[in-house]
Amino acid sequence: MVLAKKQVKQLRGLANGISPSLWIGKEGVSEAAAKQASQTLDAHELIKCVVQDGSPVDAREAGEALAAQLNAELVQVIGRRFVLFRASSKEGIKPIQLVRA
Repeated sequence: MVLAKKQVKQLRGLANGISPSLWIGKEGVSEAAAKQASQTLDAHELIKCVVQDGSPVDAREAGEALAAQLNAELVQVIGRRFVLFRASSKEGIKPIQLVRA
């Protein structure tokens, strides 16, 4: 799924109000980090992640790696933070209604 510019703008606005839910540490993008990101994406669809100082990867590398592993979209990278989006099919959550492209 490729996001249109309007959709990216919408998701960036939504991400502005959320707190980071995943920290990438000295092990980089590990299997445990990918599993946690996948579970959080299933529950929330939009997550903010932080790359800590001791990490061997920067925010863009970590975001691209996680996006590729999880079939997610890298929405934004600012400094040491990045935002991922993946539509969830899990029941019981309110899905994000994306604007039309």
